[in-house]
Amino acid sequence: MVYTRDGDDSRCRGMHGTQVLANPSVINSRRNPRAVCMKPQPWHSLDSRALHRLLQHKTRPESLRSNLRSCSFSTSSGRPYRPLETLHDARVETFRQQFFIPEKPTILPRSHFRDIPALKNWFQAGNGSPADAPDRTTRLNVEYLQSHAADAFVPLELTELSDTTATDVKRFRQFHAPLNLFLEWMRMAETSPQATRLYLAQCQLLDLPVILRDDFPTPAIVAQAGKGDVYDTNVWIGHPPTYTPLHRDPNPNLFVQLAGRKVVRLLPPGDGQGVFSAVRRQLGRSSDRGAAAIRGEEMMQGEERALLDQMVWDVPVSAGSESGTGFEAELGTGDGLFIPKGWWHSIKGLGEGVTASVNWWFR
Repeated sequence: MVYTRDGDDSRCRGMHGTQVLANPSVINSRRNPRAVCMKPQPWHSLDSRALHRLLQHKTRPESLRSNLRSCSFSTSSGRPYRPLETLHDARVETFRQQFFIPEKPTILPRSHFRDIPALKNWFQAGNGSPADAPDRTTRLNVEYLQSHAADAFVPLELTELSDTTATDVKRFRQFHAPLNLFLEWMRMAETSPQATRLYLAQCQLLDLPVILRDDFPTPAIVAQAGKGDVYDTNVWIGHPPTYTPLHRDPNPNLFVQLAGRKVVRLLPPGDGQGVFSAVRRQLGRSSDRGAAAIRGEEMMQGEERALLDQMVWDVPVSAGSESGTGFEAELGTGDGLFIPKGWWHSIKGLGEGVTASVNWWFR
């Protein structure tokens, strides 16, 4: 049985995976209490035949080109994104004083997280060699995950593109299903490009068996840089192109690349709010803080997705402040990125093979 939603759901997920119950009086302490739910409705179930129709269903592509041409935003045209600084000293105290306390983003020392057990257990090179082999095209270790968690109930995102090489989204939907459904799709995607794509998005470690959770020990900077509170840990796996729209997190975030490559663009709090508000005003929607904390369907398809993508990725500047400058970080296997609370960011998966990440929300 698979659960999907029509409109909004009763278990809203924060941008990187926090889930809370629609009833505000019932909040599990392991969830992020600052995530919010909007217009809750119950999840609906699909049998296997309905799911097959969902994967095969064709819809007419949206035409947004004329709308994008008509948009007018105020941007500062001479300020490109700058490469984000890489920290070379891995000591927790250095990180705490230079970046955690001042709330500045940074790339942690390159390959600093290559010893995470999941990197070797969950992934393999295309030729079957270890995932940390040089010049690899990474594949998911489907057999390992099937043996331990085939029936685990996980959140998935279905995105239908206009064709296998396009980025225009025809249709987007979120649902829950057994992990095995995703694993079988990943097998298929390894050998044949798919216009209908599945993404394991915001999968909480707490929803997986202990043996898989143990593949993600808490990094020292998460446990020691602040109070030691870990609000949530989430896994993200898919085939490029993968995409997370511009948003901000309510807590500090350590984002670690497990396989493949991703590029992240970051904006300071004021600049990011300027971009997000401009897009939402253009669409006649609210730009309050809660709207940017939920990975909702509005920002994953249609005009909102297209406009956010244009403002972050087509315009190489920060908006909303003449003095603002954005940053760009490209992450490879074992690289980690610290994103301070309130910093806006958008993420794209690159290259061939599987791309996968894990993130810790902490304070």
